[in-house]
Amino acid sequence: MSRTRSATSVPGVHRRTVLAAAGAVSLSAGVGYALRPTDSHAADAAEAPVAHSRRAAAAAPFAPYTKGTTLASVAAPRNSSGYRRLGDGPGWKRVVRGELAAPKSGRAGRRTTLAAFVQFTDLHLTDVQHPLRLEYLRAHDPHAWRPHEALTVPGAISLVERVNALRGAPVTGAPLHFVMTTGDNTDNNAHSELEWFMTVMSGGRIAPNSGDPKHYEGVHNSGLKLYWQPDSTFRDGDKALGFPHLKGFLAAAIREVRSPGLKLPWYSTVGNHDMLPLGCHGSHGDGYLTEAAIGGRKLMTATAAEAKKLQDAVKQATDPTGTGYRDFLKAHARSMRSVTPDEKRAPYTQADYLKAHLDPAHQGVGPAGHGYSSANLDAGTQYYAFRISDDVIGISLDTTDAGGHYEGSIGTAQLDWLARTLKDNKDSYAVVFSHHTSKTMTNTRPDPARPGERRHTGAEVVSVLSAHANVLAWVNGHIHKNVITPHKASGGRSFWEVSTASHVDYPQLARVIELVDNKDGTLSLFTTLIESAAPHRTDYADLSQTGLAALYRELSFNAPGAKKTLAGDPADRNTELVLKKG
Repeated sequence: MSRTRSATSVPGVHRRTVLAAAGAVSLSAGVGYALRPTDSHAADAAEAPVAHSRRAAAAAPFAPYTKGTTLASVAAPRNSSGYRRLGDGPGWKRVVRGELAAPKSGRAGRRTTLAAFVQFTDLHLTDVQHPLRLEYLRAHDPHAWRPHEALTVPGAISLVERVNALRGAPVTGAPLHFVMTTGDNTDNNAHSELEWFMTVMSGGRIAPNSGDPKHYEGVHNSGLKLYWQPDSTFRDGDKALGFPHLKGFLAAAIREVRSPGLKLPWYSTVGNHDMLPLGCHGSHGDGYLTEAAIGGRKLMTATAAEAKKLQDAVKQATDPTGTGYRDFLKAHARSMRSVTPDEKRAPYTQADYLKAHLDPAHQGVGPAGHGYSSANLDAGTQYYAFRISDDVIGISLDTTDAGGHYEGSIGTAQLDWLARTLKDNKDSYAVVFSHHTSKTMTNTRPDPARPGERRHTGAEVVSVLSAHANVLAWVNGHIHKNVITPHKASGGRSFWEVSTASHVDYPQLARVIELVDNKDGTLSLFTTLIESAAPHRTDYADLSQTGLAALYRELSFNAPGAKKTLAGDPADRNTELVLKKG
């Protein structure tokens, strides 16, 4: 596969729209330093100062920019036992991986940049007062409820602030093209959460509260020992582990905050928590669960045995449509507590999700629809392709299974569309995005909307990607852990699968990815992890928006039952991933 020009060698490229396949959405232009801002979707929305700065940056030599990345510093515990306070720790070094191609000397002086972008994943913006939440599973599994979940919104805003502060890509210094979210943007498929997500990404004011507009109503002030009671001196189970008493925490947690919105274009990929109630139930048609979501009753307690039975049903997919969960709630109606009803907590549909992205109120700096188009709405699909730069396309897949369960798959129509899109754009490199990883696409339950269509596993997707020499990477999330996997096929075809940790579980990371041509028969993908902009050290007297974002990180580090391995090995963090040119 030949390339006659690189993204860095072209001063300006007009926006191109290419029909990817019959029945599929169009391949739309992305935004980056290889595209004139006046030709971009973002500039159509607003010729912002950042666009002018990109033009200036494109004319100047690029320099690596590591400030604010995990190459410079990473949050680390300051004490060795008990509840651990965080502070500034040493950065993580970059690891060169040559499983798919041998790195050649002198490549740093030869390389040119093809693309640079940021991946967000598993933000899990959470309406913590939602009546359908399963906090009581903590009676069996300590990590089934996270003490820091009430701070997901200020935590995500701080991540946006970090990206806005980056002055270039960590290795090449090239301006960043865009941000891609790879799913589980929301936690419980609630309209309230969807509105918060869209506003975090595109900018505006958010009151991360539902129900009573002035008072928190949830497990944090339930008086139950099972949950951290931050405002109270009550000796709950978390305080016994060292969690602090923070007077005013709950009032601060539901107080209005402001997101500046990303100064980069952003695109969206869907996850199971976005599409399925509780991230696992496949039916929106059960009137009882919908009414319970917006109603005034909330269950906060269950026995350990009941919690285990419910969690096993979720893990084993024995209750894919939530019928068993409905029956459980009905049986515990007398144990429920009164909360303020709120219609904003209703589950949203696929069409609702698409309409929110297409709403001009949420366009930010663009592009319009954030990857989705009216064609998606008409066809009932949530996959699309877009142009990242002159030499690179992006492909966003929908790996959620509407039949139920949190693991994924894709239907035949989407798999065929993927193969056609890669073939029709064989002269462009391709980066594929999805929520699920190749190993977690094991759920082939039929889609109720397409009962006759076969579902396909991650192994089958790997087979399709391996058949096309232009595929460089498959970027995803879902497992809340940093894992980078080489995929090697016959004929020299190979690609890297880059799975990134979540922003809800510690270490709360996102990832910058740079694609470069080494001009020696190889390409490199540089991956660099970033934390939010919040300081590593917390101040319990600081319950400002920034102080809450810092506390969000520290609480997540100390969350009972949280896995301590989600950062992955050094070879899964900051890396150079070498590939042969196809």
